[in-house]
Amino acid sequence: MNLNQWLKTNTYHHSAFSDLKELVERKQQKNLSISLCIPTLNEDKTIGKEVVIFKSELMNRYPLIDEIAIIDSGSQDRTLEVASSFGADVYLSQDILPEQGFKRGKGENLWKAIHQLTGDIIVYIDADIKNIHPRFAYGLIAPLILRDEVQYVKAFYDRPLAVSQGVRVSGGGRVTEILVRPLFSLFFPDLTAIIQPLSGEYAVRREVLEAIPFPIGYGVETSHLIDVYNEWGLGAFAQTDLDQRIHRNQETQALGKMAFGILQTFLRRMESLGKIQPFPNLSTVLRQFQAKEEQFEMLEHAITEEERPPMNTIEEYNNKFTGSKFAGRNKKKPRKTGNRKETENKA
Repeated sequence: MNLNQWLKTNTYHHSAFSDLKELVERKQQKNLSISLCIPTLNEDKTIGKEVVIFKSELMNRYPLIDEIAIIDSGSQDRTLEVASSFGADVYLSQDILPEQGFKRGKGENLWKAIHQLTGDIIVYIDADIKNIHPRFAYGLIAPLILRDEVQYVKAFYDRPLAVSQGVRVSGGGRVTEILVRPLFSLFFPDLTAIIQPLSGEYAVRREVLEAIPFPIGYGVETSHLIDVYNEWGLGAFAQTDLDQRIHRNQETQALGKMAFGILQTFLRRMESLGKIQPFPNLSTVLRQFQAKEEQFEMLEHAITEEERPPMNTIEEYNNKFTGSKFAGRNKKKPRKTGNRKETENKA
């Protein structure tokens, strides 16, 4: 499968899946259950609308989703109260798998969700989307229902930035275009077909999620793509155009922290795959500057991309699903759709 072929067969527009009644029927025929996870930290301004829309349209009107869960890192605002009042299941990350301890970060929440939720498919949606719509879920779930060989579905979209004059399109994201896409172009050319590798919206089969490690912070999406690609090949992926996503615009310094964490994860993957020689101990301190009047102040940020192991290596997880429909499968991996070498040879 070359890249052009993959783009034609594995790239969708959400409008192709607008017949939700048919999707529900196909889901039921395959006896699939689907969980929606929204990781949160201080998102009380947008979380209520997200829960209302997903619950009313994709649980009550069309029973596509079986549970909606908030996995929270310790919000100090009204996120948990608002989400619960509109009918979401609400969990504190620190209360899930307490034997494993608690680490603060989005990746931690995503990892804990695998243990807490029960679906065959888990769809992750960020909590800060201002133009939320059911397509953010069904557009990602549909390829997994309709195609058994697809394991992991990413979102892509235009990402407008709110400015005083209105809205302008910003393309694929600054960290993607400046860091991740150049790295993929150098070392994983197939993955450049993923239009927005850092998008926070994706749907994945449980047997894939439980078999891969999770960085607890910024590197989680990058590591997922590399790990899934290395094990199952490009054919395991699909992507869906969700048109547009409106959300908060992060400052450049915040993007620097993100890039620093992603780069740590990327180098670790490169070492483990034997693509580069191991580095000596690298610094985990990012230094940035800010100006105060005529003085420049150095800011130091300690950022270490710790990782959680594959969930199917956690005893509590395996014990929880003993006797369920997941029993006996949570130590095996889904069938391959062509590994990296096979994909390269076919290209």
